[in-house]
Amino acid sequence: MDPAQTITVPHLGSSAIGYALGGPYDASLPTLVLVNSFTTSVELYRPQLAGEELIRTANLLAIEPYGHGATRAGYADYTYWDSAAAALQVLDALGIDRAFVLGTSQGGWIAVRMALLAPDVVRGVIPLGTSMDFESPRSRDLGCWDGIAFLSPAIDALAEPVGEDWVIPVELVDAVLAEGFGEDVDPEERAFWHATHQRNYTGDAGRRRLRTSSINLRDRDGLHARLDAVRCPVLWLHGTDDRVYSVANAEDEIGRFTNSPQAELRVVDGGQHFLSATHPEVVNAAVVEFLRRSS
Repeated sequence: MDPAQTITVPHLGSSAIGYALGGPYDASLPTLVLVNSFTTSVELYRPQLAGEELIRTANLLAIEPYGHGATRAGYADYTYWDSAAAALQVLDALGIDRAFVLGTSQGGWIAVRMALLAPDVVRGVIPLGTSMDFESPRSRDLGCWDGIAFLSPAIDALAEPVGEDWVIPVELVDAVLAEGFGEDVDPEERAFWHATHQRNYTGDAGRRRLRTSSINLRDRDGLHARLDAVRCPVLWLHGTDDRVYSVANAEDEIGRFTNSPQAELRVVDGGQHFLSATHPEVVNAAVVEFLRRSS
């Protein structure tokens, strides 16, 4: 697939937001927004954007958060709430008044933030391999990663300006891929993501985007106290082999959507953190079922 195109929205002093469509827009179908994980881009959802049954079921719209892919903010700093607000403005700019939102890892909590900000717009959320907590001791006690230890060295290393020939180190890309795909990353997939990351994170502007994205992940606010305000259906898919956030955490947090008309957790045997990429058939089939049931 081609890299994202951009659309201008007013948030943060006017921003260019990277997005990709699965095909021509069909007003008779529901829309499914896809929000990617840390340092990835719309290309994370190649298996969904090429999924024939999914394309027949919904308009697919992948949107890149601030700090990722082709998205550029008008202001110098931003948070996950800003990414949620900007994604809603993309829907408005495209004339889409209601949508479902699927998100992987950070995309999952952006999806929930979208539902909290615009409950009349978001018809359902599909979190994949995510957490609704901050990087808390509770989270680590339930078997989740230590995001503070993972991210702090990179945040420190990215603190100083660099020249315009700088590109993201492949060691950092490989660390992200190991968390997302597991240790056994297909060589072609690894090469693809090396090239994609080094296209998206170059020069001092790329360093700043990468550092801000890392800070946002490490220092984000949790959503536990807000989850009872989510009033749409929730389908949470989580892999047993997810190295970042545990099934035990997902089992606890799905029960916190106390006012959702349906909040379901499905555990995918052998699934990795980047579940939509490692188990696309399972994810696509579950999403099609959810959309047909909830539309």
